[in-house]
Amino acid sequence: MSEYILEIENLTKEFPGVRALDNVSLKVKKGEIHSLCGENGAGKSTLMSVVSGVYPNGAYEGKVFYQGRETNYHSVKDSEKEGLAIIHQELALSPYLSIYENIFLGHMKTTCGVINWNHYIKESQKFLDRVGLKENPSAIISRLGVGKQQLVEIARALSKHVELLILDEPTSSLNDEESSKLLDLILDFKRQGITSIMISHKLNEVLKIADTVTVLRDGKSISSYDVKKDNLTEMMIIKDMVGRDLTRRFPERKSHPGETVMEVKNWSVYHPEYHSMKVVDGASFHVRKGEIVAFCGPMGAGRTELMMSLYGQSYGFRSEGELYLHGKRLALKSARAALNNGLGYVSEDRKTLGLILIQTIKTNISASSLKKLSRLGVVDASREIAEAEKYRNDLRIKTPSVNQLARNLSGGNQQKVVVSRTLLADPDIFIVDEPTRGIDIGAKTEIYEILNNLVAQGKSVIMISSELPEAMGMADRIYVMNEGKIKGELAHDEADQEKIMRIALLN
Repeated sequence: MSEYILEIENLTKEFPGVRALDNVSLKVKKGEIHSLCGENGAGKSTLMSVVSGVYPNGAYEGKVFYQGRETNYHSVKDSEKEGLAIIHQELALSPYLSIYENIFLGHMKTTCGVINWNHYIKESQKFLDRVGLKENPSAIISRLGVGKQQLVEIARALSKHVELLILDEPTSSLNDEESSKLLDLILDFKRQGITSIMISHKLNEVLKIADTVTVLRDGKSISSYDVKKDNLTEMMIIKDMVGRDLTRRFPERKSHPGETVMEVKNWSVYHPEYHSMKVVDGASFHVRKGEIVAFCGPMGAGRTELMMSLYGQSYGFRSEGELYLHGKRLALKSARAALNNGLGYVSEDRKTLGLILIQTIKTNISASSLKKLSRLGVVDASREIAEAEKYRNDLRIKTPSVNQLARNLSGGNQQKVVVSRTLLADPDIFIVDEPTRGIDIGAKTEIYEILNNLVAQGKSVIMISSELPEAMGMADRIYVMNEGKIKGELAHDEADQEKIMRIALLN
């Protein structure tokens, strides 16, 4: 009997104009944690989509063997029947159904056409206990945080008697505490004999739990390492990922902040559904010309809600307080009004709020700047293409054409399109919410350089980040938020992770 639960031989997968996978071979041992690393567009998610039946047999070249048998999957349901489950980066839960309904959705059994709901409520509790989620099985999914929703996805996989669990960027939307708990859970699954494949850009997490690491680059399998035997380091992985040595994570920048260009005083935001509930409570801060200001804090601290409410009241039932831009008090009633007054916003939710997935890259980049690109009310198509091509080259967006649909890009390249649109709009103050979430280390460095170039031009950047090393490496000042309040402020030179967490949790 083979020691490998999964074997991939000479796998090639093509999309129109793009070879996403090029003769990839890979072996995964039973009971191990195997990590896939690579830049955005390297083919990691595509590879796992082939393995799990998202792309059916016949849609690719090469062979996939699971449990020693060549697969012939026509859908994800086929792979799930054999104990193989995939959890995608964008969670696939029904927000209006309960936890237990989501866990058993699609594989509930009936008696004479009737579902025994009490049975499934009771059964779901077993799987919730296994993943450590202390929630009522009848709770509605939309009321849960992202971390808890992630656990529901895993509970659903366990309910299908999973033997091989594939997790695509499982911690990309989680804070440090939630990420740590999830990693411990994956290690616990290993002790139970469950094999896991984890796609991740967080190399410290990879080295913490993985037994084997395989690196993909440009659709090819570059290397595989035994983490312990090969004394694997982050820099070894990065070199294979990007094809070169990356000496510095955060590019150097000389900081020379100027006058205050944005000031917020006593800003409060009320929940969009529970109108008396404050999501942000009396926040006050300022931003100077030519500086990067970071907002840190645990999940649910109110950082995104604060920034969205400032950006033309894009969040909340109502908000109150004072907003000054360049010394002038403003009441921005819409996102367009915010943009017209020099305030730009890059959302953390690129698929829902950042992109029109069924439109082209060109259209997405130009969407906020049509007036600039128009003549007598008609969009100058040549200029639109030229601007899109400029950002495609400057930000190294991996695509054969700016006429490619946004939905066909990898997550990191989609993020670059969102950033490109804001750059083209040319605001004075950029709000970037988790700008490097789900992005590989090479692309992160490119985003950091873009932000540094902006402040060098006299622009200002407000960065929301759940990655404390990122905030400390990039920001001139850090505001720490929790429970809807700004708990404290730290200068670049005095900030460390311990101080940030102490301010967030103890003040």
